Amino acid sequence: MAKTNPFQFMQQVRAETAKVTWPTRREVTVTTVMVFIMAALTAVFFFLVDLLIRTGLGGLLGVFN
Repeated sequence: MAKTNPFQFMQQVRAETAKVTWPTRREVTVTTVMVFIMAALTAVFFFLVDLLIRTGLGGLLGVFN
């Protein structure tokens, strides 16, 4: 691996950072809203699955009790 001094390293970092395509404010907002929506849908899904399993096991155990 080639050795570079700190000045060259910082120049390379700046050059690579300039190549990055940064998202717009609208893209960040839409993505953030989508993450919150998907998290809410996932929470509701797992709540319903848990409720179904709990009800099923309660009914099954109630039959044998």
